[in-house]
Amino acid sequence: MKRPNANEYNPYFQRYIDLTGAGDFLELLKSNTAETVQYFTAIPEDKQSYRYEQGKWTIKEVLMHIIDTERVFIYRALVAGRGDSETPLHKMDPDLYVKGVDVSMRSMDSLVNEFKAVRAGTQVFYENLTDEHSERIGNNGAFPITPRALGYIIMGHIHHHMQIINERYL
Repeated sequence: MKRPNANEYNPYFQRYIDLTGAGDFLELLKSNTAETVQYFTAIPEDKQSYRYEQGKWTIKEVLMHIIDTERVFIYRALVAGRGDSETPLHKMDPDLYVKGVDVSMRSMDSLVNEFKAVRAGTQVFYENLTDEHSERIGNNGAFPITPRALGYIIMGHIHHHMQIINERYL
């Protein structure tokens, strides 16, 4: 699957796509999965519930945000990939989702396992998505969105949060 063209997504997402390397999409996705699992598994327990500032998310909340966002993005990819250009793809309020779940009593292993389960579904979806279907356009409001754009955004979104964790948490 080729990288998306700039007219396939909201310019806001360019920063995520730029964080995704070059190469075969499925290999990049597998590598991103392994890197994410290794990264979050290696975070010391005393840092997992750390907030670098009042009102900011903990590292466990960041991982839950990554998981929830991937679920939303893969739903959008499904809608567009199946040729449904009618169904509106609504926005997601990340703060609302983080407030709506309590990960304080969950272990990092539990969250990593949930990430792996969600990512397994993402991988199977993209393994079976044709190039033609990856270019279908979803009804994302003012800006179009394609499944291939969402695939690259999913990976770059994780890199974005790893950078923030490295800079502000660790």
